[in-house]
Amino acid sequence: MHIEPYHPDHLAQIIALSLRAWAPVFASLEKAMPPALYDHFYPDWRDSQRKVVEKTCMAEDSTVWVSRVGQQVVGFAALKLDAEDGMGEIYMIAVDPDHQRSGVATALMQHALAWMKQRGVAVAMVETGADPGHAPARRTYESLGFSEFRVARYFLKL
Repeated sequence: MHIEPYHPDHLAQIIALSLRAWAPVFASLEKAMPPALYDHFYPDWRDSQRKVVEKTCMAEDSTVWVSRVGQQVVGFAALKLDAEDGMGEIYMIAVDPDHQRSGVATALMQHALAWMKQRGVAVAMVETGADPGHAPARRTYESLGFSEFRVARYFLKL
């Protein structure tokens, strides 16, 4: 496995692997959320996620790292730095389902954290869902020493 900076040639593989990786997460969210809210936020999650991944990979304020095995992109992580707060955020991360539970996410996270630290970042943050579909992500973050800080977010479909 090799970790390298994002190149536009990686985009199609990143989009494809992220949609495969997030399919179980969105199935979990659909069960966890009231139907009206799920339908409001995710009327076509594949299309919206494709657009979010593309926008994130091309954003000037994002740094994206990819993990490759041979020529195949098997994972990616997108980071944002807030110099004013001295904080870095691992904004988006996904691993191809065929390569999950093989250390790809941990390696990407460790690479991202080291990169942030080299740039003087004092605090790293990653956000994820509390639903069962995000449990593997939470385990990875906790194994790396992240501490959970709960936030209550309330929604009302009007």
